Amino acid sequence: MKIQLPIKLELGRRELALIVGLAFIFFAGAVGMHALELRAAGQHVAQLEAVGAQQKAKLGAIDAQASRLAVELRRLERQNAEIRHAIGIGSTKRRSSTHAMGPHRVTSFVGVESRLARVARDSERARKDTLELRRLVARVLNLRRLEAIARVEMLARVPSIVPAGNGEIASSFGFRTSPFPEFHRGVDLAADYGDVVRAAAKGTVVWAGWDGGYGKKIEIDHGNGIRTWYCHLSRIAVVDGQSVVKGAPIGAVGSTGEATGPHLHYQVMEDGKAIDPAPFLEGRGAKILSLDTSGTLRR
Repeated sequence: MKIQLPIKLELGRRELALIVGLAFIFFAGAVGMHALELRAAGQHVAQLEAVGAQQKAKLGAIDAQASRLAVELRRLERQNAEIRHAIGIGSTKRRSSTHAMGPHRVTSFVGVESRLARVARDSERARKDTLELRRLVARVLNLRRLEAIARVEMLARVPSIVPAGNGEIASSFGFRTSPFPEFHRGVDLAADYGDVVRAAAKGTVVWAGWDGGYGKKIEIDHGNGIRTWYCHLSRIAVVDGQSVVKGAPIGAVGSTGEATGPHLHYQVMEDGKAIDPAPFLEGRGAKILSLDTSGTLRR
């Protein structure tokens, strides 16, 4: 047997309004919560985009700095190569890795770090090269300065001026018959009595006094085995051991000793052997003493 119980739900206006109100409140709350979640998500996305933009800007700035450093490094390497060429020590075969980078822009921090590491290695190498070049340049300049000083000093000691008169040779070097047959070991320079006699080169006086047939004589040592004699003087103006410079007055023309008249007997000695003084007068002649590349005197 089926028993049916009739259920009758009657709601009044008040209850219905309460139910509708509660449902609206629940719906409105759900919508509000969803809106808040969307807003929070949007803000988070905006923050992430801002952080990404900042990172991208920093990445670009770092990469641009690396590019500037690479350009400066290449400029420094070119300068180093030019200096090496200028001082004659050759060029380096090494090539920095920055040369192969090109003008591209890296887009990751890993790429930037790698590039900066390469630039740092090349910069350190270039810095060491520069320091080494500075030492080499200083050494080369010092050697060249010393070489120039030595050359000036050596040239100053090479007899190259006419010691008296105007350079006219009254009697040449070699065998002669007048005033009597003999081997003439110097040249007789025509000059007037009392004319100034000057040192033909820088040196040290090793003899200043009477020397038999040479009369009053001055002998100057110029170094490198070269000595000059000035004979038949009327007056001596220097003493033994005195240093003289090229062109310094050392005495006066006379006719002392075995001389037939006023003149200057001028003699050049090389390693104790008389040589022809003619090429030394005013630096004339292909046989004038000069300096070779080793800084020594040659004929």
